[in-house]
Amino acid sequence: MQICLTQSAEADLLTGFMFYERQQAGLGAYFLDSLYADIDSLMLYAGVHPKPTGRFHRILAKRFPFAIYYDVANDVATIVAVLDCRQNPASITMRLD
Repeated sequence: MQICLTQSAEADLLTGFMFYERQQAGLGAYFLDSLYADIDSLMLYAGVHPKPTGRFHRILAKRFPFAIYYDVANDVATIVAVLDCRQNPASITMRLD
């Protein structure tokens, strides 16, 4: 299984990095390391996660309150969004439509 990140997913990761880096120096790098480990796990487990929106699979990050939304087609897991779960659920739904 291959992994592909969309530009919007990369922007989500950068936004999360900047937020945590402002909280404490070095925390942003830890955030990225943790999220990339969760993303890398999709090489083995892509497609087994639930589809709460009906369209995209969702994996919850292990160490941070973030969800990774992805689609699987032709042996490629495409990450479409990496979103903070602490926001309004309606905004998450709007972002994924």
